[in-house]
Amino acid sequence: MTLPAVVSREEWRKARIALLAKEKDLTKARDELNARRRDLPMVEIEKNYTFEGTDGTLSLLDMFEGRRQLILYHFMMTPGDDWRCAGCSLLADGINHLEHLYARNTSLVVVSRAPLPEIESFKKRMGWTFPWYSSYGSDFNYDFHVTLDDSVAPPEYNYRTPEELKAAGQSHFTHGDQPGTSVFLRDGARVFHTYSTFNRGSESLLTTYNYLDLTPLGRQENWEEPPGRADTHSQGWLRLHDEY
Repeated sequence: MTLPAVVSREEWRKARIALLAKEKDLTKARDELNARRRDLPMVEIEKNYTFEGTDGTLSLLDMFEGRRQLILYHFMMTPGDDWRCAGCSLLADGINHLEHLYARNTSLVVVSRAPLPEIESFKKRMGWTFPWYSSYGSDFNYDFHVTLDDSVAPPEYNYRTPEELKAAGQSHFTHGDQPGTSVFLRDGARVFHTYSTFNRGSESLLTTYNYLDLTPLGRQENWEEPPGRADTHSQGWLRLHDEY
């Protein structure tokens, strides 16, 4: 395994200040990007989607719980499949006290295509308490391009067609359930879709990765630079938190 060079404190400080300049550039670029995201146009939701939760059937509007904004994570869970997505679960492990979001008039929920009993069983096993709803039997996952089935709707993932995904070496994103994050805004009883991101677009929500990115060994995945510090491929190490 390759390790960082050993230098004097003064040499380290000089290198750190050089990196700080790039970090500040990134912070400014992120602020600008966030401003452009907030300025995106929006689309009114006119379809009456229904979901199932522990308290019964509800609508997309109900998920706001009276707040103005809704962040919705699309958790991969296919009906009847015992496989559980470790990447989605890693993100879910980072969802803690929602009161901070509530203080900013924003709700956060998780939605999967699996029936509610399958969701509830896994949620109990993982010890999660966030709101998690089933979209089973509705068009929701298909309309928001997180379930890809050309017999139901023309498939598209991360704003690419299957042909574009295959050309990019991402044929695994051309079918089945996929992860993503969508954002909605409420104006009275009207609901608007403002943003959706997929694949690595939700990576900023993965707190474990954010911590690891501060370290010299990083995530220890073979796509990272500098080389020589990895012991697995992307997410090859990842397990459900009760399987390590």
